[in-house]
Amino acid sequence: MIDGLVSGKLFGSATNRTGQSGKTFVTAKVRTAAGDGESLFVNVIAFSTTAGDALLALGDGDSVTLAGTLTPKVWTDKHGDAKPALDMVAHAVLTAYHVKRKRAAVQGEGNGTERTGNRPVNGDGPAARESALADDAIDF
Repeated sequence: MIDGLVSGKLFGSATNRTGQSGKTFVTAKVRTAAGDGESLFVNVIAFSTTAGDALLALGDGDSVTLAGTLTPKVWTDKHGDAKPALDMVAHAVLTAYHVKRKRAAVQGEGNGTERTGNRPVNGDGPAARESALADDAIDF
């Protein structure tokens, strides 16, 4: 098992699925830059509701960083060449949106709530819940 941090751009859209046991999960594909100037695809699965919701909120081409367990794989392209790939079970997701929300919350901007720790003090409305989700998504 390899714990890793992967950054790249979402390739296509994330998909919400249901397993045979009835448990839901999210799958996505992320294109990352490999050291040799080529792209490496990471096949992502997220069982965590927080990580899955963050992936579902993204669109094709959005930047994303994922933390989780990596498994190296090899696939063959249409020319018969072997290409590397990674499978990841994502535990945490960080997007530019999360960074912006976190920065605004720490600086006291945004929804006008006072901050103590990682949660808003006043309110349980949509903005407060959204802020709490963003905080949970970036805690590694």
